[in-house]
Amino acid sequence: LCPCLIYGAYIFLPFDAPLLPTVSARLVYTLRCAAFATFPIVLGMIVSGISRLCSSALEPFGELHREVEIHRTYVSQSIHLFILYFFNMAVLATYLPQELLKLIPLLTGLFAISRLIFWMSYAIGRSFRAFGFSMTFLPLLAMLLWNLYGMFILEPENLLS
Repeated sequence: LCPCLIYGAYIFLPFDAPLLPTVSARLVYTLRCAAFATFPIVLGMIVSGISRLCSSALEPFGELHREVEIHRTYVSQSIHLFILYFFNMAVLATYLPQELLKLIPLLTGLFAISRLIFWMSYAIGRSFRAFGFSMTFLPLLAMLLWNLYGMFILEPENLLS
């Protein structure tokens, strides 16, 4: 489903990436796009704080209720996946040709939407969360494989320079 979503958005959404000739300009562009991917994490932190405040627990540092634990787990997993996403996206931006830089905001949107889907499905039940997690993890794995391919196969002479 992820390749179909990315391909459809790449073809049908009417925007292009700005001209980014240098590596530093591409990294700044990636950083700006990655700021939008933090929206689900910040929203999760807010909801986690509110659910902790509204929890009926007598001891604030005691055993957490399920509704508080869901949000806390979501936020911690999202932060870990965002770190992996951001570093892979930064490396990917250095290897992509100019005409494919449109993928950077599309992959950012897919990350944010898939984290929100994971959060909703995780709140429904633990058995439903595989779809949202796979929509986050499989594009991340594809980016990692492309980055390794680019580093070791396409440009091995520039690996350590």
